[in-house]
Amino acid sequence: MTRRKFLEMAGIAAGVAALGAPAILRGAERRRARRCIALGVDGMDPTLTAQFMAAGRLPNCSRLARDGMFHALGTSQPPQSPVAWSNFISGGNPGTHGIFDFIARDAATLTPYLSTSRLAPPGHSLTLGHWRFPLTGGDMRNLRQGPTLWVELEKRGVPCTVLRMPANFPPTSGRSHALSGLGTPDIHGGYGIFTDYTDRLGERTRDVAGGHFERVHVRDGVVETILPGPANTFDTRGGNADVAFTFWVDPAAPAGRLRIQDADFILREGEWSDWVAVRFSLVPHLAGASGICRFLLKSARNPFELFVTPVNIDPADPVLPIAAPSGYSQELVRRVGRFYTQGMAEATNALSAGALDDTRYREQAMQVLDESRRLYRTELARFREGFFFHYFSTLDLNSHAFWRTLDTGHPLYTPELARQQGDFLPGLYEAMDREIGHAMAACDDETLLIVLSDHGFSSFRRQFDLNSWLLENGYAALRRGAERGDSEYFGGTDWGATRAYGLGINSLYLNLRGREPDGCVVAAEKERLRDEIIARLEAVIDPVTGEKPIHGVYRPESIYTGAEVRHAPDLIVGYNPHHRASWDTILGKYGQAVLSDNRDPWSGDHCMDRAFLSGCLFSNRRIPQENPALETLAPYILENLGG
Repeated sequence: MTRRKFLEMAGIAAGVAALGAPAILRGAERRRARRCIALGVDGMDPTLTAQFMAAGRLPNCSRLARDGMFHALGTSQPPQSPVAWSNFISGGNPGTHGIFDFIARDAATLTPYLSTSRLAPPGHSLTLGHWRFPLTGGDMRNLRQGPTLWVELEKRGVPCTVLRMPANFPPTSGRSHALSGLGTPDIHGGYGIFTDYTDRLGERTRDVAGGHFERVHVRDGVVETILPGPANTFDTRGGNADVAFTFWVDPAAPAGRLRIQDADFILREGEWSDWVAVRFSLVPHLAGASGICRFLLKSARNPFELFVTPVNIDPADPVLPIAAPSGYSQELVRRVGRFYTQGMAEATNALSAGALDDTRYREQAMQVLDESRRLYRTELARFREGFFFHYFSTLDLNSHAFWRTLDTGHPLYTPELARQQGDFLPGLYEAMDREIGHAMAACDDETLLIVLSDHGFSSFRRQFDLNSWLLENGYAALRRGAERGDSEYFGGTDWGATRAYGLGINSLYLNLRGREPDGCVVAAEKERLRDEIIARLEAVIDPVTGEKPIHGVYRPESIYTGAEVRHAPDLIVGYNPHHRASWDTILGKYGQAVLSDNRDPWSGDHCMDRAFLSGCLFSNRRIPQENPALETLAPYILENLGG
């Protein structure tokens, strides 16, 4: 895509013109760099960036564009963060690195798993009573394939510090100092499970997406309950390694006292605790797992409401490999204190479930940003030579949550919401501009500075239920008596009559004989079936808006190259702006409607077609590429720093 075409599509030509002549033409070639600072600003949208630059709100970005360059950056297909950052890391497309979606599945069992890492269980174990002890260790594997930028730099003698790189859990081994980022689980092994305790009338104990509500009783001002722990795989009886705690409500003040293991502290209404370390016992006196969490007393009485963040892996005592070398996370704790290790730390699940309101969510999101800034500034100050990378999640997760404050066409937009919360995203862009300024101040004539985002953003107004569409159009079937929406993860599916299914955000699979456990599509039918599904999906019209929800459906072999193409979904669905896969589709459910409004606070998204979602690229040097893309940057850095 040319720069002119990008500006026309994004509608930001006037904003860039206000900065002067086209920035891609600025900046002279300089000698090979001695150092490279790369900042990954996930979700930095080129339209908003240029708009805020033109308004004078991003002075450091404007100066970097004037003295160096500012350009569109091609993203991945689909523009999902683990896919896109893997493009950057490997210098290739998903056919090279094998990450195609947030969610993958084991074709032989249809078991879903997070696409970037997987735990292989121990091969042999010894059982004593009800205890099972592994004799050979389990293996947590990073599933990203292909080359790794910093490993290639290491081979050329370049020291590297890589902080919170997505799709790098566990961190790639080598001589680099690395802290894992997006893809790092909480103590339960998922993207994060919050807990909300309440005695509110009508509330009940229940699980929600990304969280758990616990109905408690306040007896004589005392709440006794448990903090859910991880599954205890040592105990053949099953169960979790939960930890009990007690909360005493102050009889006179809006406050209380919380005691959990060695921690005993006062918490006032509306106040967040510091990090609290918790030890989950797996085998008494022999094995355990350390975690950290923060408590928020939302209300002391009428009703009682206490919120707890997901239990993060403790960086001071990590139960899973989150850093390389293994002691690096402990070094960071000594320098900056404990911090979120969970890959998606902003509490978007709690906002969507109503456990946190907008104001409380913003407080938590700013805590995440403050910790990230401390890590970044501390390690940047120690950086002397080689390659330094730091990742900021701030714009991505908060754009997901607060796009409804910007888009007047979103179902959740109201003028009152815009007045109350519309300052949040612009303020976060300004915060990122300040961090970019810190990197600029650390540069000399021998330092290459690159600021990149993996994709832009679009409003997520309407959701498309791919599995329901497949059901209504004869490509999927339910067993007799099964109802749509009743079951989780393909419950009730008649696999003998189901030819296709959707899983993840942009992935569609055929139920192939010999690959899926109950496959019914023979190899000779595959191409005809794919052709038919592509044509029909691309022709769908939203009866409410008159728009096409789907821009294009792609065969992986036509858009990817490399050895991993054989593991790709059978089709990749690229959605048009304002549309995305439904929440039900992602985890294999059949919703009641094919198309419906998205009324979740998660109101912005980027899991559409890459044609609409270019990222941003800033540099203090001219990068001589007509159409730079995520996968072209690693070779450029390698050539200029380690060549």
